[in-house]
Amino acid sequence: MARKKQIIIPIAILAAGIIAFAGFSSMKKPPEEKEKVDTTPIVAVEAISVAPMTLHVDSYGVIKPKYETMLVAQVSGEIVELNDVFVRGGLVKKGQLLARIDPNDYHAALIDAQANMASAKAALEQELAHGKVAEREWKQITDTSPTELSLRKPQLAQELARVKAAQASVLRAERNLQRTEIKAPYDAMIESRMIGLGSFVSTGSQLGKLLGTAIAEVRLPVADNQLQFLENQGEKAKVTLNGVYAGMDVKWQANIARNEGVIDAKSRMSYLVAEIQDPYQITSKNNDQPLRFGTYVKAEIFGQHIANASLVPRYLIVNDTVAILDNESKLHYAAIDIVRQQGGNVIVSGGLLDGDQMIISALDYPVDGMKLALASDIEEVDSNEGEEQSDENDDTQVASNDNKGE
Repeated sequence: MARKKQIIIPIAILAAGIIAFAGFSSMKKPPEEKEKVDTTPIVAVEAISVAPMTLHVDSYGVIKPKYETMLVAQVSGEIVELNDVFVRGGLVKKGQLLARIDPNDYHAALIDAQANMASAKAALEQELAHGKVAEREWKQITDTSPTELSLRKPQLAQELARVKAAQASVLRAERNLQRTEIKAPYDAMIESRMIGLGSFVSTGSQLGKLLGTAIAEVRLPVADNQLQFLENQGEKAKVTLNGVYAGMDVKWQANIARNEGVIDAKSRMSYLVAEIQDPYQITSKNNDQPLRFGTYVKAEIFGQHIANASLVPRYLIVNDTVAILDNESKLHYAAIDIVRQQGGNVIVSGGLLDGDQMIISALDYPVDGMKLALASDIEEVDSNEGEEQSDENDDTQVASNDNKGE
């Protein structure tokens, strides 16, 4: 009996263990399948725009008249007349009388000079007659050739010189009389007047200062390395001037008239001079705002024209290449031709096409030809999945409601 127990008990224990193992094995869940993770780098892109572009160079300056004149008295005397427009800010026309110096003394000097000239001419006529008489008498006395002294030629030359001196005196007196009238040499604005009615002026006294209103100019400093972007170093280039008039931003058009041809010793800049016709809009009637002398302006000097150009942020350029997402969603480095830097951007003239997808996000380990994904595409897929999940939830909710109704 004991032997039977020794055999049955191990067999029972073994059978119980097998049954327990089988039970536990049936309770074990199979391993869950993990979703595949897409490790494709996600990037953001921006479409490149290629279009014609005109380069420009920025500068600044102060508007000044091309011609400035300090009026100076050429004769002395008392100021007996002043024009009402001869005041600071007055506009005058060429040849307009501004002031008059007392002309009485100079008119008397002219009469005296004219009298001297008349006397000299009379003396000359007398000497001519004496010369003819002397020649006729000499022929009656002898058949030999007369000397110049016998014919009174030296006396004739002396009288002729006196006539010329008298004529010069008349011209000088006429000129001095004309100088008593102070006239504007060109269309101008009065900057200052230094005399008053009744003032006595002497030769060389300053009377006032005129600013020519026909042409204004502005000196524009340009760095020497910027001249390469202008046609012919800026000769005859068009310029847009930006300034303020009566509190409003205004633009004026100008043209480069000349290059001063030297580099300033202090600023190390080259200077281009732009001219503006009729800055005060006196003769033209286009209703533009006047450009006043002394106005500070910013200038855009237009230069070279590029047929196909695009702007690329400077930080996206590495070794003269730009990262592009090609049609197969792969990374491609395009070699570019850099023209110049403009602020935070770079102007590119070649290597890019209109519509190219420029990668604007950073890549950890970029390799030419690697597969990439667009952030916009990922967002679209997530949006579609969300809509599908929402539709499934709606269907489940409807089915549940139907079951409740039954």
